[in-house]
Amino acid sequence: MDWAGIWSKITEFFTNNVWNIVLFVAVFLIGWIFVKLIVRVIRRILLKSKIETLAQSFLLGFIKVLLYLVWVLILLRIIGVEITGIMTTFSALVLAVGMALESNIANIANGIVIATMKMFKKGDYISIGGVEGSVVSISFLFTVINSVDNKKIVIPNSTIVNNSLINYGANSTRRVDFTFSVAYESDVEKVKEIVIKVMESNGKVIIDDTHTAFCRLKVLNASSLDFFANCWCDGSDYWDVYYYVVENVFNEFKRNGISVPFTQIEMRERTDNVVMPVVGDGLPERVEKERPTVPHRFNIETDDFKQLIDEKNGWIKYKKHDKKKSEKEKDNEQDNDKK
Repeated sequence: MDWAGIWSKITEFFTNNVWNIVLFVAVFLIGWIFVKLIVRVIRRILLKSKIETLAQSFLLGFIKVLLYLVWVLILLRIIGVEITGIMTTFSALVLAVGMALESNIANIANGIVIATMKMFKKGDYISIGGVEGSVVSISFLFTVINSVDNKKIVIPNSTIVNNSLINYGANSTRRVDFTFSVAYESDVEKVKEIVIKVMESNGKVIIDDTHTAFCRLKVLNASSLDFFANCWCDGSDYWDVYYYVVENVFNEFKRNGISVPFTQIEMRERTDNVVMPVVGDGLPERVEKERPTVPHRFNIETDDFKQLIDEKNGWIKYKKHDKKKSEKEKDNEQDNDKK
């Protein structure tokens, strides 16, 4: 191997490209420091903003990848590499990956929408598509919730964005609704007093100028009077307040002699003979309806054409003879009138 020739070519390369090498090293160092500095500044700006953590991570990662890509392309351009072919190949690769991961990309985009729009946050109790539970985590692809019976449910972000979502934990307070049914003989004012008193006895129920316990007669049902009632509490106390009010209202109804109606079925045995009324002695005799004779229509596939012509000529001759006969009778009648 000609080591002298190889060393000569290396020396010649560095001699002819000394300024390009210096520029490459300078851009490499400055670019690396510049990217780090820009990423750090953007991270601090995002931390001070009100953007959700998920959206901050995505934006920071996207900006970092974009800066590094520009930095590498500049370095390749300095050393004389044609970047047009690289950009074409990179674009085709991105397109192929995008088509293969279409659903995942949609989930990522919808995850950004969820974080940006602040649809819910970790710890909120949500309901979507018949599934409900507390939000455990929000990622780029999926949202994980934990149901009340301790089941882990993984929901794609596209499903969340494309369906109606109920966020029970969006606000700090919630209204607890009740419906109580009592018998018709119950005292309406007494029922209202008992229900309101029970709701106000719970310290978790909010009582102030804007949140008050409420109870009114709502529906007159077939077998009961239905009262609608509600009160307000913190979102975390919803079920504690609900069960407390239902159980204590029932006890107070019993203590005050107010009965709660329930569905009853009454059965009776008949002892009389049932007589069914009958009209007439039976069905009448059939009488056939008289219908006009339908003229025969010639069928070219089944009928004899010659017979049809003969019948037609016979009918024409008959009509002519009948016409002459009628004219002769008419002349005879005129002669008789003259006589």
